Amino acid sequence: MAKLQDVRIIGVDYMWSNVLLVRLAAAAIVLSGAAFAGRASADTWHLTGDGAWEKVADDAAGKYMLAVAKVKQLITAGQIESAQDALERLKADFPDAAGADLDAFMEAEMLYAARKWAKAVRKYDEFIEAWPQSPLYESALEREYAIATAFLGGEKRKVLKVLKLSAYEEGVKIMRRIADRAGDAPIARRALIAVASSCEKRGRFFVTDPDKTDAYETWAEISSRWPTGEIGQQALLGMAHSLHSAYRSHKYDSVGLESARKYYEDFKARYPQLAQEYDIDADITMINEQLAYKQFAIGQYYERVENKQAANLYYQLVADDWPGTAAAEAAVAKLKTADTKAPSGKQKRTIRRRLFDAGNTFLDSWFGLRKP
Repeated sequence: MAKLQDVRIIGVDYMWSNVLLVRLAAAAIVLSGAAFAGRASADTWHLTGDGAWEKVADDAAGKYMLAVAKVKQLITAGQIESAQDALERLKADFPDAAGADLDAFMEAEMLYAARKWAKAVRKYDEFIEAWPQSPLYESALEREYAIATAFLGGEKRKVLKVLKLSAYEEGVKIMRRIADRAGDAPIARRALIAVASSCEKRGRFFVTDPDKTDAYETWAEISSRWPTGEIGQQALLGMAHSLHSAYRSHKYDSVGLESARKYYEDFKARYPQLAQEYDIDADITMINEQLAYKQFAIGQYYERVENKQAANLYYQLVADDWPGTAAAEAAVAKLKTADTKAPSGKQKRTIRRRLFDAGNTFLDSWFGLRKP
């Protein structure tokens, strides 16, 4: 019977950015044990950026990557001299594999260890462009991901060696480059999700500035690239949440709010069990209340300027279009206390058509129904 005899952790690298714990390097673990009639065997595993353990090939290439991982571990731990010694041993042990790409990668690693992250990113970029087939390519992407995560989390960048400025936008750019380069790889999904989540934390749910990234835009990109599966579910819900959260009040355009309701309804239709778990009906109900109140507020305006006919029309529209809402209840109460009766169905359609055909510009001007 197989018996686990030895477990050794080769390396797990972490760094703190304020209170942000960021995983920086892949980890490797060697498991030595007896199996199959007492025959000893040893396998090498490493932890991928996606959090899964993968077996490292027990050949020259696998041993080379394990040696590189050890150097990276020493660099991350700040043991620069030991890392340089290990690097020299690596070059001596693997003369055919250790070439110019390794030198370029290690140059970036030294900058990374010195926390000169802006310079390190430039060197990683140069490496990625020059050696796209290098076995260190994914390691460079992971390092860039770690730096971008720190930037998104509030890490500053130095300017003129004195000033410390926000590096948030730079973090967004790095993550987007990773997503473009990595295609359908897990790190591409992680990069875009990191951007979307950081936008939500900063309250950037939807912005009209083309130079700024928002949560909705990023979730929409994720949805277009991975429309199905768990990531597709997350993206669809993210789009709905972003547009719903971006709605400011009844004084602003409600197009985004209506789109949010459609996304919630789509999510409910596709994933009924999850919709029940996340209480999507509550979100839809809230949006209906918000849309109803927006229309009710127009009636209130007409009432304030003593245009009772127009006011009653809008109160009737709220009562008809949004039954069961608080705004509809308030509208019915308004109609009951009005001096004039609510228009008949035929009159209501005639007035409705005339008001909507001629009054859109007027309403935008007087009610502040402008886009944010």
